[in-house]
This record gives sequence, C-alpha cells and structure tokens, in this order.
Amino acid sequence: MNMGGVRRASLVLLWVFLPLIAAATVNVIGIHLAGSIEGWERWLAAHAGYFLVWRLLLYGGTAWGWLWMRRRVLAREPGANTRRRLLRAEIAAVLAVAALEVSQLTLG
Repeated sequence: MNMGGVRRASLVLLWVFLPLIAAATVNVIGIHLAGSIEGWERWLAAHAGYFLVWRLLLYGGTAWGWLWMRRRVLAREPGANTRRRLLRAEIAAVLAVAALEVSQLTLG
C-alpha cells in the first residue's frame, strides 16, 4: 500500500472512530451530570422530541447536500450506469435511515 492509500485509510478510520468516541464521551458526561444511568435515561426520554427535531433537520440537510452532489455527478457523468449507481445508494440510505428510526420507535 502506498502512502496515499495509508493516508486515506487513516482518514477513514479517524472519521469512523471520532463520532464513536464523541458519543461515548457525551454519554459518560451525561451520566455524571444526571447522577446515574437511570437519571440519564430519564433525561433522554424527557427530551426525545428535541432529538427527533434534530434528526429531521439533519436528514433534511443531508438530503439537500445529496441532491446538490447528485446534480454535479450527473452533469459530469450523464450515463445510465451513473443513474443506477446513485439510485442504489439512495435506496440503501433510505433503508438505513428507516431502520434507524424504526429501532428508535421500538426501543424508545
């Protein structure tokens, strides 16, 4: 593997682990501030509506960014193969978001 590949792999690992570390840190701080895991769970449940609004805004921003990027890709590569690739990515993304939200409904 050349240096470009190592650098790219390092960046991917950074972007995978950084959100995980941030989430764990937020949970540890939240548990500490709430006094217990049960207190933290109650706080999360009491503020679930705000988190739903946040997720909806995040999904909306992501969809806007996707549409912007999609137009640019199709302008650069106007073939049917590109449209199929994008469609597969869109279906996968919608299924992933739906699975996440269904899990939130069933667990929460």
